[in-house]
Amino acid sequence: MVTENRRYYWLQLKDDFFNSKEMKLMRKLPGGEEITIIYLKMMLASLAEQGKLYFEGLAEDLAEELSLIIDEDPEAIRLTLMFLTKKKLLTTSDNYQFNLEQVPEMVGSETASTRRSRKHRETQKALQCNTTATKGNGDIDIDIDIDIDKGQKPQSDVYEEIIKYLNEKTGSHFKPTSKSTQRLINGRLSENYTIEDFKYVIDVKTNEWKDNTKMSKYLTPDTLFNASKFEKYRNQQMPKQPNVQKQDERLGF
Repeated sequence: MVTENRRYYWLQLKDDFFNSKEMKLMRKLPGGEEITIIYLKMMLASLAEQGKLYFEGLAEDLAEELSLIIDEDPEAIRLTLMFLTKKKLLTTSDNYQFNLEQVPEMVGSETASTRRSRKHRETQKALQCNTTATKGNGDIDIDIDIDIDKGQKPQSDVYEEIIKYLNEKTGSHFKPTSKSTQRLINGRLSENYTIEDFKYVIDVKTNEWKDNTKMSKYLTPDTLFNASKFEKYRNQQMPKQPNVQKQDERLGF
């Protein structure tokens, strides 16, 4: 069992974010202020997936599904999506995965243990300043965050085991060194999922999708390890395999 180590995300806006041509045009639209707020809410909703939003087919369209997440009017969301698509701030190749193109450069994150370490260091530094700690020119302060989980595999081995298993099951060639894949795995591990949970999800979706030409392209880390999908996939029942031996007996061979 992986110890709980929640990951926190935040949106880092550049100083000139609202001065860009796209944002100025957005704010000049009828209802521009509302559309701007919707865009920011969409960004926040996509942080854990590095700017990706997914249409699950539960509602009429993406706008209606997003309205359930960010609590905004579906019509206003549709106007926002139309504007973002026209300005190439929102892209998709399959109408399933939608990419907010600005978000990957704006994402900041840290684990709960790292946050605690940082706050502790900040407290210690404040105390040192108050006690007039003086250093010579050759002294250097070095801050290092090390999260150690006793009894657990090194993180690189975890990535290797999960992605090797995925590649073997799907015939793919994903790399365990991919930063986006590692972020997805870290996100699910921080929710107390285990390596065996990853393998179960890979098995259940491979059995369901591998021979389906339309769905097999989604046998990827982006889809399988997605924050909004993983729990549902993990609770999906494994399809029963047909009893070939009994069928053969009935056929007489």
